[in-house]
Amino acid sequence: MKKFLKITGFIILGLLVIGTFVFLWNKSKQKPIEYEIVQAEIRTIKKKIMINGTISPRNEVALKPQISGIITEINKEAGQLVKVGDVIAKVKVVPDLATLNNAESRLNVAKISYEQIKSEYERASKLYKSGVLSKEEYEVSHASYMKATEEVNNAKEAIDIIKEGISSSTASYSNTLIKSTITGMILDIPVKVGSSVIQTNNFNEGTTIASIANMNDLIFVGKVDETEVGRIAIGNQVNLIIGAMQDSKTTAVLEYISPKGSLENGATTFEIKAAVINTSDAFIRSGYSANGEVIIEQKDSVLSIPESCLEFEADSAFVYVLNNKSDESNPYIKTHVILGLSDGIYVQVLSGITQKDKLRGKIKIGPKNQPKNR
Repeated sequence: MKKFLKITGFIILGLLVIGTFVFLWNKSKQKPIEYEIVQAEIRTIKKKIMINGTISPRNEVALKPQISGIITEINKEAGQLVKVGDVIAKVKVVPDLATLNNAESRLNVAKISYEQIKSEYERASKLYKSGVLSKEEYEVSHASYMKATEEVNNAKEAIDIIKEGISSSTASYSNTLIKSTITGMILDIPVKVGSSVIQTNNFNEGTTIASIANMNDLIFVGKVDETEVGRIAIGNQVNLIIGAMQDSKTTAVLEYISPKGSLENGATTFEIKAAVINTSDAFIRSGYSANGEVIIEQKDSVLSIPESCLEFEADSAFVYVLNNKSDESNPYIKTHVILGLSDGIYVQVLSGITQKDKLRGKIKIGPKNQPKNR
């Protein structure tokens, strides 16, 4: 019995050893490589340049006050259409105390001078009527009286302007009403009622009260690398792909290429501008990011294959054509091809294969770390 158990144990151990060797051998055995089968097809090949940029109005106007003060009214909001002369906001003047004091002092002096000259004029007028004073002396006295009257009026208006920003004689030229200078759409009103604003002067550009632009006249502004700027020209059509409007088709016409480049992140780029032609009913907003596509070369209805089918040796290109004869040792025939235009994914084939040929494509199944066919 013991002998039988011993023999059985040796048999089981031997089977385990053999099974282990068989498993390891099968695991180490290289699996055959399988490739995708690709067929040449007729298609249009386009060589294009991609340009990143944004959509913006051609002319955007920033309205700034001509006086300093506080916003008391805002009559419009962003998104509304306005015409030239429409009142957008009203500014209340905050008078400068020193300036106001000088203006009041000027008015007091003008009144004193006026009273004196008025008395002299009235006396001269009586003497002239009685024939004692000559006409020339009377006219001099009358002129002095008119000047004093005008000086008092000017001093009063100066105080009104300092206090209210407007006077009776300058009502039509009021600086307290911020009016639109162009016809367009309000893009932004960065101030609120109660905000303090500063007037435009030689030392300060002033506070922006509103930004207005004609949204029917938009441009695409982008940057082109120095290696590609020589391939484009003014008048080229630019197909725009707007990130927020994937389903709408928008084109533009290139109208400006900067003559001077700028260095950005170690690369020289040139600014371009293209007039946007909106062919859809969708509203294009200012600031949309977009990609511009400029087609620099195109071949229609040509025989083409994916670039993944190609192999290169020296200056020659080859493909592997499926062997119609059943030959497991040589399933593909290495064939030289002459190439034409490429768009980076598909390439034009001038000669070497036909549309009926089936080609070896990318690897489907194969051993790990097996390099893919390029």
